[in-house]
This record gives sequence, structure tokens and C-alpha cells, in this order.
Amino acid sequence: MSGQESKFYQKLKAADPFFLMAGPNVIQSQDHIFKMCRQIKSVTDSLGVEFIFKSSFDKANRTNMTSFRGPGMEEGLKVLEAVKTAFDVPIVTDVHDASQCEAVARVADIIQIPAFLCRQTDLLVAAAKTGKVINIKKGQFCAASVMRNSADKCRAVGNPNVMVCERGTMFGYSDLVVDPRNLVWMRDANCPVVADITHSLQQPAGKALEGGGVASGGLRDLIPCVARTCVAVGLDGIFMEVHDDPNTSPVDGPTQWPLRNFKPLLEELLAIAKVSKGKEPVEIDLTPAGDDWSP
Repeated sequence: MSGQESKFYQKLKAADPFFLMAGPNVIQSQDHIFKMCRQIKSVTDSLGVEFIFKSSFDKANRTNMTSFRGPGMEEGLKVLEAVKTAFDVPIVTDVHDASQCEAVARVADIIQIPAFLCRQTDLLVAAAKTGKVINIKKGQFCAASVMRNSADKCRAVGNPNVMVCERGTMFGYSDLVVDPRNLVWMRDANCPVVADITHSLQQPAGKALEGGGVASGGLRDLIPCVARTCVAVGLDGIFMEVHDDPNTSPVDGPTQWPLRNFKPLLEELLAIAKVSKGKEPVEIDLTPAGDDWSP
């Protein structure tokens, strides 16, 4: 690694008004992935949005042992490589173990660190050593200030291509809240700030199952609310899981945004971002305003 920012990372930093990471939560089949990438890309191309396609080959932190996890790394990376080639799009996907990083880096342009693992030094270091852009999701249990430490672990091994991502904070045992102050405070990490709009509305282990046990739910109807708030506050990138038929998704159906509603929401978010000065620091003038002051 050169210790220099990659051209791709610089392109993400320069995205105006933001870049978008979007796709279905998990790989269901190659046909489905191709369909979703084609349809999402048609929207982002028409709106001039920098697009990175997202899907996971393995959901290693499912609530239930028997829940669908995905096709696994070997098969999943083949699918992601095929969609990358077919549509000429960058790819983002997650890793859960340091041993996965080298293989994933051969396909992915952005390696994502799941929120539960944002402080795992060995994983962060292994991901960073690939030289790829690293997107670190803030743990639901973490203060915004922790993310500078996580980003520094990547930079310490010579990779400056790092981003930090807000995805909600635990509120009790089975709910998350999005504190928009985190989007400001995480800028202390000296890197682009991303908002995970859809996962921020999970209700972890909040749904009791017949016969015992729990499953995670979500508040899909509030996705526009959280998205509007984050964009108005100011961010560099949006992470959003989009599905053509969320009710049939084997993973996180309640927090995937319907493809039919994707373009109208994205159009609105672009409009908000273009009028917001959220990314510009405000110089607060505490000089006393005398009688002769006028706006």
C-alpha cells in the first residue's frame, strides 16, 4: 500500500451531493441480483448519482440459527463478480472474519465492517491491508467518538481509504434511534460519513415467535423520515437496502425499501441535499448585537 488515497476513494469524497450504496440485503440468486442491479442503476444513472451495488454473500449474525444466511463466500463472490462485470459497477459487501478479506478484496471495491464488529482490531487491520476502501459501521452500542479509533486502526497500517457509517443506537433492548448529532460528531474521524438509512430502523430481536424465541422486525414506513433527516444534517454517502418484493426477502424484509418507491425518495433526497448546508460548518458569532445591528 502506498498510504495514498485511491482514485476511487477520491471520487467518492467528491460525489455531489452524495454517493449511494444500494441493493438487496443478501444474494438470493444471480438472476435476482442482475435484475436488481439493472433496475437500481437505471434510476441512479437517470439522476446522476454515484452508485455502488451492495449485497451480502453471508449474513453471519442472524438472530436464529436456522435462518437463511446467503450462498456463502465462494458462490457469492462469483455472483458479485459477474454483476460487477456485466453492469460496470463498483461493489460493496461485508466481511465477518479476517480470513475472508483477501478473497473479498479481489471482487469488492468497498469492504464493509458490520456494526457488531467495528472494534475488532484484527478484522479492521486485515481489511485495511487489502488497500480497498473500508466502510466501518458504527456499533449500536458505541458513541460516535469511537469511530475515530476504528478509522485510525485502518490508517495505522497504511490505508487512508476509510469511511464511517451511522446505523442507529440501541434504545432499550429491541429498538434503535438515529441521533442526527452523530453525523456531525463522526466527522472527528476525518473521513467521509455515511448513513445506513434502512438498518437504522431495525427492531433487533423485537418480534416474539410462536413457540418461543424472537426475530428482528423493522419500521419501513419511517425510512423516508430518517433519510430526510440525515440528508438535511449533511452526509457524504447513503446506504440503503432496496428490494423488488420486500415481503418475500429471506433477510430483513421489514427494513428493505421497495423498488417501486425508490426513485421518488431518491429524487426528494437529492433536492434536500442540494439546498441544505449541512456539510458546511457554521461560524457562530457571539459578538454582542448592539442597537445598531441589523440582519
